[in-house]
Amino acid sequence: MSAKSLKSGGRKKSPKAFWLKQLHTWHWVSSAISLIGLLLFAFTGITLNHAADVEGSPQTVEKAATLPTALLKQVAPDDAPDAKKPLPGAVAQWVQKEIGQRGTGEAEWSAGEIYLALPRPGGDGWVAIDRETGAVTSEATSRGWISYLNDLHKGRNAGAVWKWFIDIFSIACFLFALTGLLLLQLHAAKRPSTWPLVVIGLALPAVLAIVFIH
Repeated sequence: MSAKSLKSGGRKKSPKAFWLKQLHTWHWVSSAISLIGLLLFAFTGITLNHAADVEGSPQTVEKAATLPTALLKQVAPDDAPDAKKPLPGAVAQWVQKEIGQRGTGEAEWSAGEIYLALPRPGGDGWVAIDRETGAVTSEATSRGWISYLNDLHKGRNAGAVWKWFIDIFSIACFLFALTGLLLLQLHAAKRPSTWPLVVIGLALPAVLAIVFIH
């Protein structure tokens, strides 16, 4: 091996090359993580902006049934004050099986009735149980898949796991944008239109907000 090869093989990378490689790595990793979420949120940004035009008519399904005597004893009236607590496990399972609605969650217990609100993305619902007669009534409303996606965009009634996803997705988007900005800075010398375009991207929404939003 020649001395020239040894010299070139042992040459240290410049700090710029090191950071360029790191930024490219973080940029593509964060873009891969946030890609599907970005597509979803971009699409629902349009559907939310035109919600009145794209959302379908709500469809409601009503059901009625009667609790078995054995289960009625578990929800019978008592002298306890009004409270919020879950349905007994067996009652929740019966609601799931017979009514087709989720029986979990905090229900409102009053002297004569138990009311379980069941909001969800893209719809709504509730189950009411008469504590004396065992009569069970329910209603489930669906507003369609566009409304479902819109509610996911807003994190509406989507639960704790989806909130965690939005937080992680937001961090990935932030890294994607930040590393993209730093890559622009590193390449800006060879691309003179870089900063004018960045300024336009900043100025355009600011001007629109100042001029047209009051």
